[in-house]
Amino acid sequence: MRNRSVVFVVRNGKILMEKLFYDGRSFYSIPGGGIEPGETPEQAAVRELKEECGLDGTVVRKLAEVYSCGRTEYAFEVTVPEDQKEITGFDPEEPADSQPIKEVLWLRLDELPEKDRAFMWRYGLLEIEGFFNEVLSWGDAISYPDNKK
Repeated sequence: MRNRSVVFVVRNGKILMEKLFYDGRSFYSIPGGGIEPGETPEQAAVRELKEECGLDGTVVRKLAEVYSCGRTEYAFEVTVPEDQKEITGFDPEEPADSQPIKEVLWLRLDELPEKDRAFMWRYGLLEIEGFFNEVLSWGDAISYPDNKK
């Protein structure tokens, strides 16, 4: 299993997200994918952003290094030029006739389903300016689904 790199790109408090469709279900995720042989995690992050979203990025800093399922996943904060417009790109690791990337869009954290936000915590989202304070502002409410019905 290959190591992976993922990227957080933030503009005006919104996160660049991909709406994906795998195995009969849709969800939101940040751009990213496998690191190619001879490629650094930073190079993979920038390449994946270009392939999947059509944006030319610059790595600002590494946010996290996560060990999961026998591989390492690297997360980076990345900037892109303000004048660049995102596109719905492609995932070259997937067949052309069943691309999982359905849409690329900018979303506020509160616009994402909780299950999709949960995956971003592990990649260091709270280290990006503004997000720690946003989460603190939510208070102590428990939002875990009520399965006692």
